[in-house]
Amino acid sequence: MTRPPSWFTGALAHRPLTRTVDVNDCAINYLQWGDPTDPGVVLIHGGAAHANWWSFIAPQLTHRYFVLALDLSGHGDSGRRDEYSTEQWADEVMAVFAHSGGVGQPMIVGHSMGGHVAIVTAARFGDRLDGAVLVDAPVQRPDPESEEGERGRMFRNPKTYPDLDTAIEHFHLQPPQPCANDFIVDHIARTSVREGPDGWTWKFDPTVFQRERNTTHEYLSHTKCRLALMHGEMSDLLTPDVQDYMEELTGRNAPVIEIPQAYHHIPLDQPLALIAAIRAILADWQHSVPR
Repeated sequence: MTRPPSWFTGALAHRPLTRTVDVNDCAINYLQWGDPTDPGVVLIHGGAAHANWWSFIAPQLTHRYFVLALDLSGHGDSGRRDEYSTEQWADEVMAVFAHSGGVGQPMIVGHSMGGHVAIVTAARFGDRLDGAVLVDAPVQRPDPESEEGERGRMFRNPKTYPDLDTAIEHFHLQPPQPCANDFIVDHIARTSVREGPDGWTWKFDPTVFQRERNTTHEYLSHTKCRLALMHGEMSDLLTPDVQDYMEELTGRNAPVIEIPQAYHHIPLDQPLALIAAIRAILADWQHSVPR
């Protein structure tokens, strides 16, 4: 495995405060970095992921921001529900910021499925947000046989492994893609499993993928705050057609940022470029006036 660079080990050494808030009878775990009096940023992970996907990104924003990363219900160390929806997850995003003691209106950043949660949050609570950044979160034209549904089926029968090392060996990214930063993939894998009575298994609830889909386009066209769209240069999901459709839904009023040499999992592929892009967008939002 590649030796982790100093920026990465330094970020992980910046330990967050771990907190929990009850949201509609479910315990929601979240991580907190920085000064609550600074402008707030809430980071939202993708499907089958968790807050620690942001653990090496968040500390790079604390020079100016109060940063939170939550485990959506059914993910990470949060509780599970009988049913899941992006609307419920949007409620969790807002509840976490309120519970954290952050001041003012937060900015939210969502990757992949987390970007869909950010869209719903921006549509329902946009008047309480400073903006939303969507990171490789494709919104396709309505299609009941969408790729998202196909990918969801890959996670519905998680296996149990006899030991941690075996579990880590079986960790792989979905959708499949190369990632040169094997030290980041190893960190993600180690924080993605828990030990149970029968062995080691993944933390996410496989039923999170058994939810209604294909309504995000309606929410995207009714967002109530500033938006920025980011995508990986080599992402197979955010194709030119999808990008054009998303720009159409936003009235072509959102900046579009392409992250060079990145596939879908931009936080793992090009974390420093993503950090720079997020810093630039948020800094601009601090002194510009929303349309």
